[in-house]
Amino acid sequence: MTRQAKIKRVSKPQKPQLIHWRLYVVVGFVCTLFCSLVGRAAYIQIIEPDKLRHESDMRTLRTTSREVQRGLITDRNGDMLAVSVPVRAVWADPKQVNDSNGFADMRRWQALADVLHEPLEDLLERVRSNPTKRFTYLKRQITPAVADYITQLKLPGVFLKSESRRYYPGGEITAQLIGITNIDDVGIEGVENAYNSWLTGTPSKQKVRKSRDGHVVERLDIIQEGESPNDLVLSIDQRIQQLAYRELKRTTEMNQATSGSIVVLDIHTGEVLAMVNTPSYNPNARDNLQTFRMRNRAMTDTFEPGSTIKPFVVAAALEAGTVKSTDIIATSPGWMRLGGRQVRDPANYGDMSLARILAKSSNVGISKLALSIPVQQLLGTYQSMGLGSFSGINLTGESAGVIQDRHRWSDFERATLSFGYGLTATTLQLARMYATLGNGGTLFPVSIMKLKKPPVGERVISEDVAHDVMQMLVGVTEKGGTGTLAHIDGYPVAGKSGTSRKAVAGGYGDDYVALFAGVAPANNPKLAIVVVVNEPKGDLYYGGSVAGPAFAKVMSGALQMLNVEPITDKEQVQLAGIAAGRAE
Repeated sequence: MTRQAKIKRVSKPQKPQLIHWRLYVVVGFVCTLFCSLVGRAAYIQIIEPDKLRHESDMRTLRTTSREVQRGLITDRNGDMLAVSVPVRAVWADPKQVNDSNGFADMRRWQALADVLHEPLEDLLERVRSNPTKRFTYLKRQITPAVADYITQLKLPGVFLKSESRRYYPGGEITAQLIGITNIDDVGIEGVENAYNSWLTGTPSKQKVRKSRDGHVVERLDIIQEGESPNDLVLSIDQRIQQLAYRELKRTTEMNQATSGSIVVLDIHTGEVLAMVNTPSYNPNARDNLQTFRMRNRAMTDTFEPGSTIKPFVVAAALEAGTVKSTDIIATSPGWMRLGGRQVRDPANYGDMSLARILAKSSNVGISKLALSIPVQQLLGTYQSMGLGSFSGINLTGESAGVIQDRHRWSDFERATLSFGYGLTATTLQLARMYATLGNGGTLFPVSIMKLKKPPVGERVISEDVAHDVMQMLVGVTEKGGTGTLAHIDGYPVAGKSGTSRKAVAGGYGDDYVALFAGVAPANNPKLAIVVVVNEPKGDLYYGGSVAGPAFAKVMSGALQMLNVEPITDKEQVQLAGIAAGRAE
């Protein structure tokens, strides 16, 4: 064979030979892998789908709630008394702060401490004390401006949360009545506490799906339907409230009194138009709150009403029929002995009409009237007028006062009941009693809410008796009476002054309570007002001198604000003639 033939033979292509075992291995591996994937998919989708679905939901499902602010509180004319304003809360995630090396730049933490007015050490301690903790407050109720500054600090693990804070436009003028809320916006005093559930709405809760960056990508279901908060419209007239507080504050400061209170009632509805107390506080600045300033003394503090109770003794005697409105009572020689004790007048007034007994505030004359009727009937009249029971105002902390219930009473004890000792009342109760007298003898429940329709009252004394006593009380503020400083030009006042010595252990001390209670205008009654000044200092401590002027200022201003027309000259002459005739 030639060389050329050999070359041609060698260059002839040869068929490749398959290696069968390698093919089987590859095919087997592919088939096994495919079967494994199919089996795993079938296991996940058929046998155990809930586990992975749950793990997915844990990463993406969230529950969101809509913020609901507390309802508004307004006075009867729509003026704001309490309103919620949006604020922010600063909180930290200690775990995220530590995991993100959040303490690397301490200058930012110092800036945070400065803007929050908190020591830097305290802030760091809250975050470092428990590195695995996921939530801790750094500061609550900060202003939006401070919140914007904190956002710019870009501290890892420090976040902001929306919340609300209660603001009270009236400040100290309405502080004890409206009350306050705590830092969680829950009412803890006054109207805020009594109507907390009404003012508080319920946030709606919804299940949503969120992406990694926190945006809502799907709204799935409503977990809880929310309820909108309700507003409150109070019976208070902020104009009268402000006037009453100004005069009460001036009176307590001028007389260096420990405290005081004023209540103004609409006699035809029982609505509270004003309720003020001193000392007061600013509910918008709570750093140094003192509990004694937060007490609504007009309905919590009790006192012996003194001579302001005397008109109701006259009413009880007239109701019992033991005396007539035209009768004359002998009070000479200006004192009387009862069981070894004396009841005394400042002077010997001689024979006195019922009107003059009230005008001169005769203890002897009123004691004789009280002794002419059974003691249970006298106490029954007090109780029917609202003494010793709750007024119906439905505010937390109201006191019912005390009327003792005994089987046996000495004559002297019966006499002391007639001039306001041996029983206690609140300013609100006394105002309610005078309102009942002024409206013709019908007792209405006291309301702090503005009423939409006239309330249902209970007649407790006859209209004629109530009218007669009202006419008698006009002489108290006229010349010769004990309450001339409560006189108001153009508006005849039917009122009564009172001065009671404060009880101490074993008897009575040297401190007094000065009072004036009355209704005006006497010819067409509209308002009942009671002024109580506790422990006035100095030589002037009588009710007519201390509380009378404040009563006149508040009553006069309130009647003008309500557009009540002054009495005409003809009506004034007629009223003066009636009063003079009763005083003779």
